[in-house]
Amino acid sequence: MRLIPLFLLATLSLHAQTAQEIIAQGDALDAKLRSEDALPLYLKAEKLQPDDANLLIKIAKQYGESMTGMKSAAAKRTAGETALTYAQRAVKQSPKMADAHLAVAICYGRLLELMPARQKVEYSKLVRLGAEKAIQIDPKSDYGWHMLGRWHQAVATMDGFTKVIVKIIYGGLPDASLEEAVKCFEKARQLKADRLAHTVELGRTYAMMDRKAEAKKYLDQGLAMQNKERDDPDTKARGRETLKTL
Repeated sequence: MRLIPLFLLATLSLHAQTAQEIIAQGDALDAKLRSEDALPLYLKAEKLQPDDANLLIKIAKQYGESMTGMKSAAAKRTAGETALTYAQRAVKQSPKMADAHLAVAICYGRLLELMPARQKVEYSKLVRLGAEKAIQIDPKSDYGWHMLGRWHQAVATMDGFTKVIVKIIYGGLPDASLEEAVKCFEKARQLKADRLAHTVELGRTYAMMDRKAEAKKYLDQGLAMQNKERDDPDTKARGRETLKTL
């Protein structure tokens, strides 16, 4: 009578081991910035472990990062919305996991520029909520601070038409400033100094404040750093464009 449950346990153990092996292969490819090769492996592992929040976050990351190589806005939006679905599933599975809430914030952030004005503002609000939740759970989440900095940066520099929409959605202008953006990016840099996005966006924020010396200092620093993430080339491109305006 005890052979059946033992057999089932052995089967489950085998599946878990197989899933971990597949995930490890995906991680190795992800480390080489090969999202197009890592994603199929993660999706294969998902069939064995569909409720694994960490795996769902990895899948969301691959779909999100794949947007950088797409030229079609429709294709980018499809990939971004798929990434968001996986990130939201991760939150549902592990509501107390900081990285799950951060993944949701990042997904909304990636989709912002693809949306009409009203939805862009709605998504902006969700970026802030996700970033703040991630920081609340894990104050050492460097990218949580980065996303909150990006939110302050975007809201503080929005145009007049968008401000009208913001008043409708937020019930008034949110408490955002470039000074707060600087604090967030500085905090992010303290937590993870080798992530170039923190330094580049700090420089860009100083440029928005017309503090040219600080802007050039941090932009030069960020642009000199080694690319380590799939988004780094795009981040550097934004930094170079900002540098031209100084």
